[in-house]
Amino acid sequence: MEREDRVETLGEAECLRLLSTVPVGRVVYTEHALPAVLPVSFEVLDGLLVLAVRRDSATARGLDGTVVAFQADLLDPVTRTGWSVLVHGRADVLRDPEAVRRVLRSGLRPWVGDPEPQFVALAPELVSGRRLFPTGRRPGFADRS
Repeated sequence: MEREDRVETLGEAECLRLLSTVPVGRVVYTEHALPAVLPVSFEVLDGLLVLAVRRDSATARGLDGTVVAFQADLLDPVTRTGWSVLVHGRADVLRDPEAVRRVLRSGLRPWVGDPEPQFVALAPELVSGRRLFPTGRRPGFADRS
């Protein structure tokens, strides 16, 4: 089927590499017993996804110590090409002062802005991704982005 020929399943290493090329993704977690989705700034550091949120926010509390999903992508609506990565894992607020200083030095800040951000580390447990190619172009022959 032509549609399936356009889709490439990505390995974990490629997924993490692609995640490091975009600054914003969406975290999915539970808030007041309901699913919540929030855009967040993030970085891939030492195999962890580090999310920047506002200090002492409901989001920080909702993420701490829970299993969450995180998704980021880069899609072209004109050509209907691009990639999407989904990560599941445990999220914990970074409390180690040295780890927090390291992330601060990286320049990571919350999407909404906060002079004193809080950082949440997401340890990837399940990582999956797909790349979608232009019509008629098979995955083995595409340029890597």
